[in-house]
Amino acid sequence: MATVTYDHAQRLYPGAERPAVDDLNLEIEDGEFLVLVGPSGCGKSTSLRMLAGLEEVTSGQIRIGDKDVTHLPPKERDIAMVFQNYALYPHMSVAENMGFSLKMAKVGKEERMARVKEAAKLLDLEDYLERKPKALSGGQRQRVAMGRAIVRQPQVFCMDEPLSNLDAKLRVSTRTQIAALQQRLGVTTVYVTHDQVEAMTMGDRVAVLKDGVLQQADTPLNLYDRPANLFVAGFIGSPAMNLVAAHSKEGKALIGDYEVPIDRTAASKGSDNITVGVRPEAWRVVGEGEGGLPVKVTVIEELGADAYVYGTSGVEGTPDQVVVRIDGRMSHQKGETIYVTTDPRHVHVFDTDSGARLSE
Repeated sequence: MATVTYDHAQRLYPGAERPAVDDLNLEIEDGEFLVLVGPSGCGKSTSLRMLAGLEEVTSGQIRIGDKDVTHLPPKERDIAMVFQNYALYPHMSVAENMGFSLKMAKVGKEERMARVKEAAKLLDLEDYLERKPKALSGGQRQRVAMGRAIVRQPQVFCMDEPLSNLDAKLRVSTRTQIAALQQRLGVTTVYVTHDQVEAMTMGDRVAVLKDGVLQQADTPLNLYDRPANLFVAGFIGSPAMNLVAAHSKEGKALIGDYEVPIDRTAASKGSDNITVGVRPEAWRVVGEGEGGLPVKVTVIEELGADAYVYGTSGVEGTPDQVVVRIDGRMSHQKGETIYVTTDPRHVHVFDTDSGARLSE
């Protein structure tokens, strides 16, 4: 096991105008589960493949522990890769698939089978060792792919969207199993996903990328509570944060004629054009005439204990859709107008032009 360091790492494809990964600086601790997340084309898979040796590093360095692996072939990096398409050999049994890399490494048959059985026990695959991949479900095949990585006992696991081929229910249960297994094994893991819910529930830390540039790397809770810029604020959270155009005046944010108190730090930055961010759960429903922002209800998403109200405000600066989380037992109807307000400590303030966070 070891740390992983991206030191000003860049990947520029021949003929491309801008790098797929640009000046990536990231330190991953020994035994840490780090998730790379972002929209399609943001450079997350390229960053992982650079670590695995499947993509060339144009400039900068990548280190595993104290060893510079920037230009080493994959087989000399002591990493194990888990792909989204499982990449299992159809003519081999589960046991043969899991032990194949050890066989190629000339590991003795006795030790090979001992490692395969140990991994099978961890992954609840003991009853399937003699089966072929075609006789397994998608979730079982993914566990076999995980087992093939585990038996190698590498310093680093690299996982490239390993759950994307599974149905929604199986994805939820399998991500829990992977996170628990990684914690038990204590192997440094770099995990790529486009699903920010998956990222938030699995990672010790989450690194958010956009256009090949690292936007923020932090714990899931810090990303949610203190997004560093407008992109992270809008990307992290489901449903997404409400982002509203406003003007700063005398310690308040003006959204049309509606006033939102903002913290002193944001107010003192002196930026006039600001964007105010409010999480759906941070809104509070108030009575008409209590100074709340009007929201005309268009859709109500019933989730049992909670409900999400989707509506339009019509106030200058507000987005096409405002999302409010309410108690599932509150009775609101489509077409009704509700009024919402919030507390200044729940308001995120950003500079509209630069996207930078202005709040504390």
